[in-house]
Formats: sequence, C-alpha cells, structure tokens
Amino acid sequence: MPVIDFRVRPPAGNFPNIDIFPKLGQERSANWGWYSKLPPSINARSMPMLVEEMKGCGVEYGVVWGRADMAAEQSVPHNEVRDILDTWGDVFIAGFGGITLRDGLKFALTEVESAKAMGLSGVTIEPGWSGLPGKRADDRWLYPIYDLCQDLGLILAVTASVRMGTDISFANPDACDRVAGDFPRLPMVVSHAFWPWVEESCGVAFRRPNIYLLPDLYGWSSAGYTKWIEAANTYLADRMLFGSAYPLMGTADIVEAYRRLPYKDGVLDKVLYGNAARLLGFQTT
Repeated sequence: MPVIDFRVRPPAGNFPNIDIFPKLGQERSANWGWYSKLPPSINARSMPMLVEEMKGCGVEYGVVWGRADMAAEQSVPHNEVRDILDTWGDVFIAGFGGITLRDGLKFALTEVESAKAMGLSGVTIEPGWSGLPGKRADDRWLYPIYDLCQDLGLILAVTASVRMGTDISFANPDACDRVAGDFPRLPMVVSHAFWPWVEESCGVAFRRPNIYLLPDLYGWSSAGYTKWIEAANTYLADRMLFGSAYPLMGTADIVEAYRRLPYKDGVLDKVLYGNAARLLGFQTT
C-alpha cells in the first residue's frame, strides 16, 4: 500500500523563505520534540531530491499546504500551490490554499473562491497565530469563511497545537468542536491534532464525524501519543491521517516511526493511505 503524506510544505515557490525552513547549512536544534536529522532536500532546496526521498520510503503522494501570515514574506499564495500541483502532479495530488485574514473578511472570502476556481481541495487557516492573533477557531468573524467552504465543497484545514496562539488554550479542541457542530457538512482536518490535548481530541473526533485528526510529527513520540493509536484501533480508524509536516521532519524518519507503532492489522493502511484517498476522492490508476 502506498503512503499519502497529507501535509507537506515543499521547497518550491516561497516555501523555503518561511521560518519553518532552517537557514542554509544549519541543523535544527535537538530541543524540538520532533527532532530528526535534516534530509538533503531541505538544505538543497530541491524538489527532485524531496520526491526521491518520498519515493524511497514508500510515500507515493503528497498534499501541499499553503500558508498565509501577517507578513507577506512568510506567506505562500494560492498560485504557487497550484504551480507545484501542475509541475509535480504525479506526486502532489492535492493542495490547500492559505487564507489571508489580515486584509479583512471580503478579501478572505475572495481567496476561498479563488482556491475553488484553481482546483484546490480546500483552504487552511491558523487561528490565533497568523492573521487574527488572539482569535480562536470559533470566532464568529470566521463563520462566513466556513459557510462558503461548506457551500463550495471544500475541505477546511486547521492547525491547532501548543505553539499556535497566545496561550495553551488555543490548542484546546473545544473551539473546533463548536465549528464542526455548526457546519456539519464541512470536513475539517486538524494538523497537530490539538496536542497536547490528546484524549480530548479523540473525544471531539468521536463526537463530530466531520473532524479528521492529523497528529503528524506529534503522533509518534510526544506525550500521550499512544491515545491516538488506541482511538484509531477502535473507533477512529477511518478518521486518522498521516502527515510529515515536512520540513519540520524528514519524510523517511517519520514514515519509519509510524510503521513501528502498534496499530492493528489493516488500521495502519487506513492511516497512511486509505483515509486520505477517500477524503480527497483520489483513486490510483
């Protein structure tokens, strides 16, 4: 079974200029909880090398997440995500456009429509961190964005974890619980899966069938990670996704780590491939 990496920020367009990419020639500090040695593609800023690394560890497909930040130089616009899909479409099968929140609601809604028009699978926001500091995912200012995404059949990708917001409460899944309840036809993928609120994240996903958990780099060694595995082995087998969060981790390292985790027979295939393929409506030829 091939692997779909559901969250990749590849070394193309403006991605290498944003702060998740280490400076050239520098290793990432080992005090990062998800530390792994940087693969060659990161320092080389090389798409061919990334594709080779992905293929070498069984990752056949990837999903590109754009980014919108308060600073334009830390952002990746829709057209650059589209360019990656057009150039590397045999590997990168879907993309999400980062929604700019800094320029007001009217502009944000225009960006949602643009993402749809460009053939992107959805949009991504990072509430409490980029664009609207201090605002949680259930802030009513954001509801017209969610409503439009639901009407257009887009996936909403949200990032929520300990580093995303002015305090740790922004990692609590209660805000996304309310959003998922208010927009039941809107599929929501939560990158970092609300860590460290692991048990709570499993409870919210159990409660809301439109929430998909993407623990990515927190899902193999961070405190409480085994609770995600327990949930996948019982009631969340169909809504747990795999992602590397590249370049925060090297693809090969995290794939190897996930393959060692104690998932039941058949469940790991769903996590690594089946759930993502179904959510994206993707079928291999």
